Amino acid sequence: MSAVLDIPVLAERAQRQRSWRRNAGFGVMLTVAAFAIAGPALVGIDPAVQTLSDTLAPPGPGDWLGKDVLGRSALARLAYAAQLSLGLALLSAVTAAVPGVLLGIAASWCGGRLDRALALLADAVLSVPGLLLVLLFAAIAPGRHWALYVGLSLSLWVEYFRVSRAAARSVLHSDAVQASGLLGFGPAHILARHLLPALMPVLATLLAFSAAQAVLALAALGFIGVGLQPPAPELGLMMIESLPYYDEAPWLIAAPVVLLMLLVLGMTLLAGDGDTA
Repeated sequence: MSAVLDIPVLAERAQRQRSWRRNAGFGVMLTVAAFAIAGPALVGIDPAVQTLSDTLAPPGPGDWLGKDVLGRSALARLAYAAQLSLGLALLSAVTAAVPGVLLGIAASWCGGRLDRALALLADAVLSVPGLLLVLLFAAIAPGRHWALYVGLSLSLWVEYFRVSRAAARSVLHSDAVQASGLLGFGPAHILARHLLPALMPVLATLLAFSAAQAVLALAALGFIGVGLQPPAPELGLMMIESLPYYDEAPWLIAAPVVLLMLLVLGMTLLAGDGDTA
């Protein structure tokens, strides 16, 4: 009897924890997004301007994060890097989501040869590690934004396809959809009233995860020197440029690391543990 009474209490506690995580993630992402959007204008300094007399200048009232080895404002470069990483990651994730979801729904809806052909294509793409796919495009056009964008989008669409295909299949075989078909409702009604409402919570979670993956991939490529090239302000580039001077100016490498951690933490908290409640 006590176990039965405890079930609503446990469910309510789990719901509170999910709400707390998502509110915390929303707060972190709102702070980072505000910094990325308004930071460059508020700082008002060109991130490429060099003042060699201020090499490795410490943080001060004029520049809160000091200057890097070329005398560039670290705060200005961090603000532009946040804008670049967040913008490119979200654009890549959304671009991957659109074809991935449409193809997943089409495969589940039509079945047969189309389903098998698309599943085979997804498996073929999945057999290539995502980071390697991005590296291939980065090698075709070194340092170009579009190459990273295309590579990330092509590596991310498969997850949307697989999740949408599996979720749409169960919805299409549900009693509600069967009843809609018998009553004469068309595909547009089934899509708007049954499929999309069922898919949206799952896709929102997947969007946060894939955006976090894209942020980490961009930073990793920049860190190993095959992503965006100097003097572009990018988190991975800022880390590798500051690494030789970590003893003299540790704040220079700490700033992009903290921002990268906040970006990934915020998206992970927003995504939750995969629940859709």
